[in-house]
Amino acid sequence: MPDCEYCSASFDDEDSYYAHLGDEHAAELGPIDQRRVDQHTGGSGDEGIPAGPVVLVGVIGFALAVVVYVVFFFGGGSAASEAGPPATINGINVSKTPVNVGESDFHGAINVTIDGERLDFSRERFQLQDSAFHFENGNGAVWHGHADALTLRYAMATLGLNVTDSTVTYDGTTYRDSDPDTTVRVRIDGEDADPSNATLDGVRSVSNADAGDFIHIVVTTNEST
Repeated sequence: MPDCEYCSASFDDEDSYYAHLGDEHAAELGPIDQRRVDQHTGGSGDEGIPAGPVVLVGVIGFALAVVVYVVFFFGGGSAASEAGPPATINGINVSKTPVNVGESDFHGAINVTIDGERLDFSRERFQLQDSAFHFENGNGAVWHGHADALTLRYAMATLGLNVTDSTVTYDGTTYRDSDPDTTVRVRIDGEDADPSNATLDGVRSVSNADAGDFIHIVVTTNEST
């Protein structure tokens, strides 16, 4: 059941949802939502398109879908966009930066607990810190992604967290999984993640953010266990 992000209304199907967007929120729509509204409501107004080009487009679309399916399910990787160049974010070096910032909108959940303290991302210092990845509206439980090739390392760097697959640095303290009595776990959806290469994915609806990627970073020491 789609939910409207602009007014929180709910709809039984996508046709009703996109008709609502076109009628009630036309002036607020970004290019992606506008294109989807046009596709569902016929807003482009084109008529009399020859059958030949339509068939050709369908064949090409099917072929591309097959390629994406093969690459994603059998190629050992994802169909994510090529990442941007290295950069330094909040003094943290990241090897890959997101691209197409502002052209997508997806969400997921997060829990970062360091030495027994769960970080509160609803605090002002964590709100709206970056265009590609951020928290907003005082909500610290749902992250917002607005770019392709958005890596976990980049996302955490925007919050001042230097995260690798075995270390976490926060507020000037570095926790290493190799240190005695210290455990560092960096996971996405319950699976160990390499922050520099793991890209985030999510769902469009904020209210359904739990269905998006769940970022779970936990540091425990002998003092917190």
